[in-house]
Amino acid sequence: MAGCERRADRGFVTAEAAMVLPVLVMFATALVGGLMVVAAQIQCVDAARTGARAAARQDPPGAVVDVTRGAAPPGARVTVSREAGQVRVVVVARPPVLRGLPFDLREEAVAAVEQTEAETVGAGS
Repeated sequence: MAGCERRADRGFVTAEAAMVLPVLVMFATALVGGLMVVAAQIQCVDAARTGARAAARQDPPGAVVDVTRGAAPPGARVTVSREAGQVRVVVVARPPVLRGLPFDLREEAVAAVEQTEAETVGAGS
């Protein structure tokens, strides 16, 4: 009778593998997609900080946008604004790979405007 039980169990391993493998592939794909979204978020943080530093040094506005876009994920929107001694850089990007997600990645950085050498010399006279 032991031989009969083994013959009946032969197809279960194949059936279980057929059920588990697609789930494992979907889990791995979701994990990689999530990691790519996190990496793009970190790129947005770095880009906003880089742009804020450049704007605080009073680099030309076009150069600030170029530096920020260079550090941001592809297709990111960059906004630079100046307010009473501060600069604000906002970077907004779509999540990579999963473009259908209902949110954007958004980061902003604020920095105090540095005084130029001419302003320092003029203030000291």
